[in-house]
Amino acid sequence: MGMKRLITGAAFLLMLILPVMAPASDKAQEGISGMGDNGTMMQGQGMQGQGTMMPGQGMQGQGTMMPGQGMQGQGTMMPGQGMQGGQDMMKMGTRVYRGKMGHWNSEARMIDTKAQMKAAGMQAQGAMTNSHHIALSLTDPKTKARITEGTGAVTVIGPDKSMMTYDITGMQGNFGADVNLPKPGKYTCNVKMESGGKTGTSTFHYTVK
Repeated sequence: MGMKRLITGAAFLLMLILPVMAPASDKAQEGISGMGDNGTMMQGQGMQGQGTMMPGQGMQGQGTMMPGQGMQGQGTMMPGQGMQGGQDMMKMGTRVYRGKMGHWNSEARMIDTKAQMKAAGMQAQGAMTNSHHIALSLTDPKTKARITEGTGAVTVIGPDKSMMTYDITGMQGNFGADVNLPKPGKYTCNVKMESGGKTGTSTFHYTVK
């Protein structure tokens, strides 16, 4: 009889304790997976907070690179990326051409990429493939409207007569191409643009000192 009473008493105690333990376990689980404030871990996500990695995105913070975007603010530029930013590149660098390009009025500017980055407080991270950027604008002579869609190319002939061709693409309402002018001397740039069934060409020169 004593043994039976002992077993019955233990079973009764277990029945009382289990309902109390279950909610506590559930709350502990919720505490692990449900917290999302103050930089804690959410289920299926990375840490959230200032300057941290968001799911499917790059680091967020001042001077960092956001996915699919150019540099924002002061920071660094990664190799292989062209000159991009909020400023009008047709106000940068040196004007190397102004005149007709087929049907359009045209202006071209040569931008020393390293010098422009230094003036903007930015630094190149790693070796830069191209040393300069050509910014090109096309405008309709009648309406004065900018031409923003089109394709083109520029062939650069160096002081040693070497030739290299670069694609020209739309950029910030104008057109542009990153080019490499590695040696001092006079360079010749032959530009060809196509837009709306029209074609235009121009030639200009630039000297690297």
